[in-house]
Amino acid sequence: MGQDEPLEIKCVIFDCDGVLVDSVSSWKTLHDHFGTDNSLNLKRFIDGELTDVEFMRSDIQMWKEKSNPIYRDELFRAYSGVKLMNGARELVAELKEKGIFVAIVSAGVDIFVSSIAAMLKADDWIANGFHFNDDETLSDEGICRLHASKKNLIIDKIIKMHNFSPQSCVSVGDSEMDLSMQVDGSGFVGFNPSRESSLNAFKQAGVPIIHEKNLLLLKPYFGLE
Repeated sequence: MGQDEPLEIKCVIFDCDGVLVDSVSSWKTLHDHFGTDNSLNLKRFIDGELTDVEFMRSDIQMWKEKSNPIYRDELFRAYSGVKLMNGARELVAELKEKGIFVAIVSAGVDIFVSSIAAMLKADDWIANGFHFNDDETLSDEGICRLHASKKNLIIDKIIKMHNFSPQSCVSVGDSEMDLSMQVDGSGFVGFNPSRESSLNAFKQAGVPIIHEKNLLLLKPYFGLE
């Protein structure tokens, strides 16, 4: 999909971490907060050696080794310094003004993604997240609502639910796993690739790539300019 083609975009679907917010990962934000490093398991996860559930469990286990119990409020506070990506408010507001459906499909943390969705007034959102015990402490297991490398399953549901054609939908992501957002016929734009492997995957897939941290540069791909 090129910038010169006439577009009739009805739906734009964003990844959250590294796209709508200037933070590579809402999971990494918590690792920074607790002083832990799960980069080894991240590589294993990207390589398909760990499932989403196993990866989340390994994160939580690391945090609990540093601090136990962990209360919901502490996790909220850990996100207080995370900022929206440049242009996020303006772009989403303009999309909604044009009647374009805006969704967030993220394998990030639900308590964080939900706050971003509310802030930007997104029409729909989904994310993975946490189980909390009755006393508001973090349990050992995460909640897997979607698989990071199978976002197409969620995109297909959104398309069918709202009777969109795939050709009228564009997704935006920052990692190689986000390429799964591109269902047959739909568009995809790689935004500010999070890793060298992400950049290489975008190049190999032949998708447009935005290298600057400015979401307004996406406007031509949505038919806004």
